[in-house]
Amino acid sequence: MVKISLFHEKMITFAAQKKNEMTQNSGNRRVRVRFAPSPTGPLHIGGVRTALYNYLFARKHGGDFIFRIEDTDTNRFVPGAEEYILESFRWLGIKFDEGVSFGGNYGPYRQSERKDIYKKYVDMLLEAGKAYIAFDTPAELEAKRNEIPNFQYDATTRLQMRNSLTLRADEVKALIEAGNQYVVRILIEPGQEVEVDDLIRGKVTINSSVLDDKVLYKSADQLPTYHLANIVDDHLMEVSHVIRGEEWLPSAPLHVLLYRAFGWEDTMPQFAHLPLLLKPEGNGKLSKRDGDRLGFPVFPLEWHDPKTGEISSGYREKDYLPEAVINFLALLGWNPGDDREIMSLDEMVDLFNLEKCSKAGARFNYQKLVWFNHEYIMLKSDREIALLFNPILESHGIKVPMERVETAVGLVKNRVNFVGELWDNCSYLFQAPDEYDEKSLKKWWKENAPQTTAELCDFLESQPDWNGEVLEPLVMEWIASKGYQTGKVMNALRVTLVGAAMGPQIFCITDFLGREETLRRARKAISALS
Repeated sequence: MVKISLFHEKMITFAAQKKNEMTQNSGNRRVRVRFAPSPTGPLHIGGVRTALYNYLFARKHGGDFIFRIEDTDTNRFVPGAEEYILESFRWLGIKFDEGVSFGGNYGPYRQSERKDIYKKYVDMLLEAGKAYIAFDTPAELEAKRNEIPNFQYDATTRLQMRNSLTLRADEVKALIEAGNQYVVRILIEPGQEVEVDDLIRGKVTINSSVLDDKVLYKSADQLPTYHLANIVDDHLMEVSHVIRGEEWLPSAPLHVLLYRAFGWEDTMPQFAHLPLLLKPEGNGKLSKRDGDRLGFPVFPLEWHDPKTGEISSGYREKDYLPEAVINFLALLGWNPGDDREIMSLDEMVDLFNLEKCSKAGARFNYQKLVWFNHEYIMLKSDREIALLFNPILESHGIKVPMERVETAVGLVKNRVNFVGELWDNCSYLFQAPDEYDEKSLKKWWKENAPQTTAELCDFLESQPDWNGEVLEPLVMEWIASKGYQTGKVMNALRVTLVGAAMGPQIFCITDFLGREETLRRARKAISALS
């Protein structure tokens, strides 16, 4: 009976996994997901997490990851933002399969280069009576907002406005020929139940009566708005899943209606709306102000604002390892189903499942990221960390063989959270101290310290084998024979070599410095401190 029970349990688990895979694979369509930022400024860390989840999902299902640029809002375009976004992903190690700067068969991937494509679909909606032209000026719209509390352009108000529903066809034609600017709005019929099937949140239903007739196209720049451009692009690029932040959930019903208007229900992607990234305190959405207030970046790279000249800090320049940032972000709203925390990108791909994403917001515990950074420093080889540390040494005028840098890193890397902290923790290995820590002196450099340290130097100089493993028992035996206290003797020696009561095991230090440098430093300190 036990064997049958275990068998059934495994079969139930297997069946559940298969059902989940079928759901996430959207009817066995090839998985194609996209990340589509706007070049309006630096990439927020929340956007990085969205891109990461898309990447993990695509790799998990052997699909494609597309990089698309949403630059239809020309007024908000910021020079340099697009390259900043691309450089961020290069640093993070998140790779795209196609898109802007990567090529592919579905281009162009920059929306500003797809004007003619969008106009074709705008005309289709107008001809089908699914959209209409509106000539209302900003002043007219503002007047209507003042007249009607909580005004929105919808079934209850559109017949009061200047549009192709209230004007004759010849009037509409005349206005367009006269060069009057206009927009195209979707025609939303009230009273419809619009259902969004979300892979994270389940079924979300909303009545169309609460939706307004969103603008889809603007004649002023001959460009579509986000709503139309994304629907057309996702359809033409055969996007199977739209994985994006929770802030886009309110627009999902409109996008469902657009798919219906075009008759594309069968190719509609499956939606998955990720939980918000919350402030470290948990009360509200994470913002740049939170980072400024608490001293942590909210951008992957340092950002120089070309308009204001303001410089915002980035994780790369703050000395974080990209693997640590990725690992930390992956666990903000998703877990692998167990208690593991340290995972490589390949391990995350194997374990990733959208159904294990949380609906609730994820608190941005930046102190946990510091822990992750320390763990990844420990996971990397001494050689890898030494290569990162060597430029810092050279900036201090230190040029030594890489093997020596590796040895130093191996002695102290467990003491740091960032590579940049290595200098403060091991500078004494490369240059003798020229001053001595007052607190350390007060504690360990007592009246008899010069004498006992000088005696210890003489004893060390007499030893034929300068090896810490050999020296340590001999020195301990010598201290005992003299009746001295081990802590006082060894810490006094440490102060002479390091300049403070800090650092790794003392015989590791003497091994690194060598006989001549160890004795030179100790005797110099005796003279200086006497």
